[in-house]
Amino acid sequence: MRVLVTGAAGFIGSHFVRELLRGSYPAFEDVRLTVLDKLTYAGNRKNLAPVADDPRWELVHGDICDPRRVRQAMRGADLVVHFAAESHVDRSITDSATFIRTNVLGTHTLLQAAVAEGVGRFVHVSTDEVYGSIPEGAWGEECILAPTSPYAASKASSDLLALAFHRTHGLDVRVTRCSNNYGPYQYPEKVIPLFVTNLLDGVPVPLYGDGMNSRDWLHVDDHCRALALVATKGKAGNVYNIGGGAELVNTELTKRILDGFGRDWTAVESVSDRVAHDRRYCVDPQKITDELGWVPLIAFEDGLEDTIRWYRENRDWWTPLKA
Repeated sequence: MRVLVTGAAGFIGSHFVRELLRGSYPAFEDVRLTVLDKLTYAGNRKNLAPVADDPRWELVHGDICDPRRVRQAMRGADLVVHFAAESHVDRSITDSATFIRTNVLGTHTLLQAAVAEGVGRFVHVSTDEVYGSIPEGAWGEECILAPTSPYAASKASSDLLALAFHRTHGLDVRVTRCSNNYGPYQYPEKVIPLFVTNLLDGVPVPLYGDGMNSRDWLHVDDHCRALALVATKGKAGNVYNIGGGAELVNTELTKRILDGFGRDWTAVESVSDRVAHDRRYCVDPQKITDELGWVPLIAFEDGLEDTIRWYRENRDWWTPLKA
């Protein structure tokens, strides 16, 4: 099987590649990987260092908005797993044009190339943020999209484009929408690695607003297992929610991180809330459980402990990024 993975030098994409090459997904036998990555600030070659000597993959340095480069990388692919995206909400508020270009135009470029090259399957990796905030209950796959931030709007647009290419061109598209990911190799602008590395440096952690915004947490390994199942057993034209089942308000998340360092609330600095900060996200993952048999395996307590340990032991990875 020949697989093109976009954005595979990023946090989630690199985990998928590392685990695939380690044999964690048995359905991917005799695999040959092409990794297409622009290597922006969040795309780090070091993320792929553990599999650097594996002859089954090659890195193509390129932009998903470049039609020629995309066609070259995609030629002969049986499957595309599309991670590449601008993903930090705060950055989207100050620079939305970059998000529209990468997330919308880049996805469109990939979809056009997939049709032209006769790709068999296309997994489009998206986010729960496309649904917007929900005061109670959980979003199902059939719910209306109501994104708030430019980031979420750009991902919702790319979701709709992907599904439109399925309906219009018959491309086998499968869309996934995950809750907040965490784990090793996550760029330290996201809340968990930011707080962890700040505490390791003896710097206060910045907590937005009243700290009562709620998110569901999903370990990156559970997420990538779900993606492998969707890629091999999912249905064309379908959307699959992937939730971690670990919903926490930010004050509780902060407390758990502080506890991991033996610190108290004096290490917290309250900061002004983000513009249009969604109060709560929550997706219902029942469909992927019923149809594909997926359930999250990593308890948040264990995953957080392992994540803190990884950042403790890999200061040489994250210190240059924060500098």
